[in-house]
Amino acid sequence: MDAGERAGQLLMVGLDAGASRTSLDALVARRHLGGVILLGGWGDGVDRVRATTRHLASLASAKDTAGLGMLLAVDQEGGAVQQLRGDGFSRMPSATAQGQGSATALTADATRWAGQLRAAGVNVNLAPVADTVPASLGRANGPIGQYDRQFSSDPERVARMVGAFVAGMRAGGIASTVKHFPGIGRVTGNTDVTASGITDRRTTVDDPYLEPFRTGIQDGVELVMVGSAVYSRIDPGTNAPFSRAIVTDLLRDRLSYDGVVITDDVGAAKAVADVPVGQRATRFIAAGGDITLTARPSTVPTMHEAITEKMAADPAFAAKVEAATTRVVDLKLRMGLARCS
Repeated sequence: MDAGERAGQLLMVGLDAGASRTSLDALVARRHLGGVILLGGWGDGVDRVRATTRHLASLASAKDTAGLGMLLAVDQEGGAVQQLRGDGFSRMPSATAQGQGSATALTADATRWAGQLRAAGVNVNLAPVADTVPASLGRANGPIGQYDRQFSSDPERVARMVGAFVAGMRAGGIASTVKHFPGIGRVTGNTDVTASGITDRRTTVDDPYLEPFRTGIQDGVELVMVGSAVYSRIDPGTNAPFSRAIVTDLLRDRLSYDGVVITDDVGAAKAVADVPVGQRATRFIAAGGDITLTARPSTVPTMHEAITEKMAADPAFAAKVEAATTRVVDLKLRMGLARCS
């Protein structure tokens, strides 16, 4: 792959439910994009989703995506965060409700939900949530607790349910993602909509709240999503996606994760609004990350050009891009989206 193709594999762009299924065609072709996430609430049932994913998958070609298939992702957690609804999709209970049952039952449910995603042409679920919200904070936790997105307030139980959900997704043929590393259960602000209240002053590198992420990693989860909060006891003042201490030292080295790392949305999220658009991608890669997710297609050209320009100017950064691309291609090989030649 040339520089532009490598950069494209490290970007995932959002397709809003209100947009035409062809609206990203030129962007995918010109920027060699490796992934699309369906956003905005697709409530019309499986037929529309399947038609959209079939079209998106058809954009993969030797010329436009270096012969690599597309990662086609959704947020299908359950409860308030279930992007795909309607005919063909079960109504999923919230993670808090899921967490009240047995791990065996959750694996069975997740296997069924995965089958529905696969029938819709989706291959990546950006779930489960591995964050633990302390009972003392509860719904005052803006991103997770407010919406019952946590399995439990006990990290050991969260870990069991994370493992069960991942196992079910894999049984149903869907790659899963533990998020939002290293945990956003102790903040009050939702990083999507504010830069206030997003500093975690408790989490450390040996925190028990890391156990659900460790479980997912040990169970072979396909992706880990890094949240956009700030961790004053790990890397003060730095949003997690841009922190080498978090992405490389903690996630890759201390927790021994060698797979694909993806950001939470850094296109529209208020938590990173002060960071120049191009740097949101280059700083993440420099920290040890792989795929930058942006909900705003308009940010893709700037991010893509920032990656390729920095590759040309900085051999050390180019080596990081090569390593990141290798991890993405390896994942696609395991998912049947690429072939060895």
